[in-house]
Amino acid sequence: MECTVSWTGAVGTRSHMGFVGETGSGHVVAMDGRPDADSPDKGGLNLAASPMELVLTGTGGCTAYDVVLILKRGRHDIRGCSVHLSAERAPEPPQVFTKINMHFVLRGKNLPAGAVERAIELSHSKYCSASTMLAKTAAITTSFEVIEMA
Repeated sequence: MECTVSWTGAVGTRSHMGFVGETGSGHVVAMDGRPDADSPDKGGLNLAASPMELVLTGTGGCTAYDVVLILKRGRHDIRGCSVHLSAERAPEPPQVFTKINMHFVLRGKNLPAGAVERAIELSHSKYCSASTMLAKTAAITTSFEVIEMA
């Protein structure tokens, strides 16, 4: 797996902390920092997600992918899946994630709660490399709800 990340440089007369990443598979993602009133050259312009937001988002994508795939392989009638992640970070650099909560909302017909719980557990214990890495510094908790569809 490869990617290239390039600084976008200045916007107008102001230097900022924007970056563009290009994945080895040819996809592009923009990144930027948050404005810093105390140090304008350090802060970004808030024009894109921050790198740490992308880490959290990628983790959500990784685990949601697993959960959907596990339920589909179990021949469950899953029709939708979203996961809301909320995280806390350490106050001092490197400001790693210290707590992450993942709340899954699944939509389907006759989705057994036990199968959903097992899919989430398998994602975190066996398949999702992103959450496994983050679990080295963060306490990860999960919850879920199932919305029955006709």
